[in-house]
Amino acid sequence: METDMYHDVPCSSIAVESIISVGTGGLIWGSCAGPYDANLKGLTGISRASFLAKTVGKYGFQCGLFAGIFSFTRCGIRRYRNKSDWVNALVAGGVAGAAIGAGTRNWKQVAVMTSFLSGFCAIADRSRAI
Repeated sequence: METDMYHDVPCSSIAVESIISVGTGGLIWGSCAGPYDANLKGLTGISRASFLAKTVGKYGFQCGLFAGIFSFTRCGIRRYRNKSDWVNALVAGGVAGAAIGAGTRNWKQVAVMTSFLSGFCAIADRSRAI
């Protein structure tokens, strides 16, 4: 069923679905992590509310960005290669990791993020298929 979906549905629709679902998870995570971080910094009042809004938005945006790049790239590679295997997730994880790491403008962090997310995504994809 999953391979049929990837041939019938446009990659952009798959990317939007993953951005919404994973981005929402990021918003929820930011809603949990933000107050904790605000307490550690001793923020109160308007500065706390501003910090919480920025934290929630940052987590939601980063998670949604990763999900969108990963799912769009994986779908495109799957269609191009006409195969559904771990290589698709490996490459897509590398592309998404490079995009996230590029925001730091530190090439060492780009390489580390690319390697980590590429391997993680390939392992997750492979374990799901078993």
